[in-house]
Amino acid sequence: MNITAAMVKDLREKTGAGMMDCKNALVETKGDMEGAVDWLRTKGLVKAAGKAGRVAAEGVVAVATEGKRAAMVEVNSETDFVARNPDFQKLARGIAEAALSTDGTLDRILEAKLSNGKVVETAVREAIAGIGENITVRRAALVNVKDGVVGSYVHAAVAPGLGKIGVLVGVESAGKSNGLEAIGKQVAMHIAAANPLAIRVEELDPELVARERSIYAEQARASGKPESIVDKMVEGRMRKFHEEAVLLSQIFVLDTEKTVAKALESAEVGVGGAIGLTEFVCFRLGEGIEKKSTNFAAEVAAAAGIPRTNANAEDQDDEDE
Repeated sequence: MNITAAMVKDLREKTGAGMMDCKNALVETKGDMEGAVDWLRTKGLVKAAGKAGRVAAEGVVAVATEGKRAAMVEVNSETDFVARNPDFQKLARGIAEAALSTDGTLDRILEAKLSNGKVVETAVREAIAGIGENITVRRAALVNVKDGVVGSYVHAAVAPGLGKIGVLVGVESAGKSNGLEAIGKQVAMHIAAANPLAIRVEELDPELVARERSIYAEQARASGKPESIVDKMVEGRMRKFHEEAVLLSQIFVLDTEKTVAKALESAEVGVGGAIGLTEFVCFRLGEGIEKKSTNFAAEVAAAAGIPRTNANAEDQDDEDE
C-alpha cells in the first residue's frame, strides 16, 4: 500500500510520535491507522503524546552561524524554568547548528542529526520524556549570502546564541568581512528594536498597503476636504507609514541623524565596497501563541484535591479581569 504524507501527518497528530517512526509504523501495518498506533505503543514511541497538546510558549530562540550561512530556530517549552535548563539549552543550540546543513524547513531539520549523531526529532522526543514538559521546534529560518556576511543578534540572551529575540540579516558586499560583520550586527540590533515589515517599499505586502491606504482615505474624507486635498493627505500619510515600516527608510536606532539607508552608505567607505541587504528574519519568542493564564496556587490546590475557598475564587476572578 502507498503510504502518503497525509497519512503520516494524521498518525503523528494522533500519537505525538516522530515523523519517521509514524512512517515506519504505517509501513509495518500496511496503512492500518489503528494498527500503526498500537505498533507505536508497543515500541514505547507515544510516551510523550500526552504532553503534545499542552501550550509551549516559553523556551529560546537559538542562532548558529557558519561562514556565509546562518540558521535560527525557536524551540519552545512550557515554562521558563525549563528554558533555563542547561540540557534544554544545549538541545536548542544543537538544533540550530544541525539546521545549518539543511534547507531550513522544519521537516528537514527534524530529520537532521545533532553532533552526537542523534536525529533531532528523536532527541526532542527523549527530552520531552526526560524533562516532563511539552517541547516543540516551532519554526526555523536559514539565511545565506553569496558575497558578504549574515549579520545576527540575540536579545535578552540567556547564553551565547540563545535568547528571547533573534535576528538574521543578509548583508551582500565585496568589502572587508570584519567591517561587514559589525554593520550586520548593528542592522540586526536595529531590526530587533524597530520591527520593520520589509527592507524596501516595493517588498511590503500589497494587501497591507491597500488596507492602510483605504483607512487613510476614509479618515481624510471624514475631514470634509475636497478630493484633491484628500489625495495629498493620503500620500503624506503613506510616506509616514513607509518611514515607520520599511527598514531602509527607518531612522537608524544607533544614529538617529540618519536613516538605515544613509547609515549603510556611510559604512561603505569603511568596508571598501557597496553594501546591500538581501533579506532579514526576526523571531520573537512565543509571538502568536495564545498563552493560558493560570492561578498557580489554585492549580496546586486542585492537584491536591483541595476545594477552592471563596477568597481563592475571588483572587482568580480578579486575575481573570
